[in-house]
Amino acid sequence: MLYNKSMDLFAALAAPRRRQVIEILSRRGKLSASQICDEFDVTPQAISQHLRVLREAHVVNVEKKAQQRLYTLDPRSVDPIQTWAAKVSEAWNRRLERLDRIMKEEST
Repeated sequence: MLYNKSMDLFAALAAPRRRQVIEILSRRGKLSASQICDEFDVTPQAISQHLRVLREAHVVNVEKKAQQRLYTLDPRSVDPIQTWAAKVSEAWNRRLERLDRIMKEEST
């Protein structure tokens, strides 16, 4: 289950505009869809679609307050990204260490 959720997360983050939405929410905190839309030169419908994808990927939380929906970044959503990045980094570090050992052995 975590695998599919992570894949959804990576798919959600593939779009530059969605990453911008995340950056805006991380800087400014809780915002309405219209406040987020004000940051872009696109239609409210386009931002609504991006917010839907981010909600479905559990990157943002939405709180309904009267007629308004307020969006916040879910800080736990970056955990799978950090885990993935750490695994990739660890794999590359091991490969580079092996290469370094081989090069040292060949130079002696």
